Amino acid sequence: MLSQGPTRASVVLKSGLQVDLRVVDEASYGAALCYFTGSKTHNITLRRLAQERGLKLNEYGVFRGRERIAGADETSVYAALGLPFIAPELREDRGEITAARAGRLPQLVDLADLRGDLHVHTTATDGHHTLAQMALAAKVLGLSYLAITEHSRRLAMAHGLDPRRLAEQCDAIDRLNQNLEGIVLLKGIEVDVLEDGSLDLPDASLARLDLVIGAVHSRFDLPRARQTERILRAMDNPCFTLLAHPTGRVIDSRAPYDVDMLRVIRHARRRGCFLELNAHPERLDLLDSHCIMAKEEGVLVAINSDAHSRDDFVHLRLGIGQARRGWLAAADVLNTRPLPELRRLLAQVRR
Repeated sequence: MLSQGPTRASVVLKSGLQVDLRVVDEASYGAALCYFTGSKTHNITLRRLAQERGLKLNEYGVFRGRERIAGADETSVYAALGLPFIAPELREDRGEITAARAGRLPQLVDLADLRGDLHVHTTATDGHHTLAQMALAAKVLGLSYLAITEHSRRLAMAHGLDPRRLAEQCDAIDRLNQNLEGIVLLKGIEVDVLEDGSLDLPDASLARLDLVIGAVHSRFDLPRARQTERILRAMDNPCFTLLAHPTGRVIDSRAPYDVDMLRVIRHARRRGCFLELNAHPERLDLLDSHCIMAKEEGVLVAINSDAHSRDDFVHLRLGIGQARRGWLAAADVLNTRPLPELRRLLAQVRR
């Protein structure tokens, strides 16, 4: 306990995270939410808009003189300033107020928009549940397709697949699909991108798959130019579909490798392939700023759980939050498509 009082307290959790608690009157609840979820610059801009209208805005409400005219909910606060509701994830003063005034705010992607998950592991490598168990768990959550994407052979510590074991898993997926109802398994791989930009498995093995996820799992220390060229060369492989966790960061454990993300995103656009937003809570990679760049360049983003157990599909919620901070709408996300459309998009990438 750092501090405490009748309306506020600050505590530190066992994890080390500090949490500030506030108690406000119901009449101020919406104003307090706006104030504490908006960035400093977003709030400054809102206060300036209020002043232009002869109003005062603070965490307790919107006031005309001493009269509180809004504040019980967030929508009323924005309406008093002549704005539509701005989602909390957008309150960063990165153009959202201008977009709101012009009626150009995106309809942000929601968890219910996802039709499938395109990055999942099973007991064939380092996962904890079988093909059938993962399929059933995804079906229970309302997903209609699931891509099985084990590690490739170079990741020996994860029991990565060689060409023979990959072929065996493909056969197992085909057999299981014959008996599944309500969900379809797609054949994939999370293949290592080697230092020279080549992929860890031969094209003959990759050609049988529905999608190929390229991932950097080594030599994170390469200089920016070499790391970028490495990824661009991998994306040029005719079987390449999707770039996994594009900056390689692991939060509080490993910094992102040095890479020119604008070049990567623009190369993905020219190549016609896609980027992943890895929703694992230790990754959350793409960054929100990179999501914005991908949206502006017209590159679709796949929000994937990187599930290693049937309990990990809850990560998708975190990925949705990151995507919303990156201004992504459902149309900007690859795996909001129904399966027939997804198959067409995946087929177009293959050369």
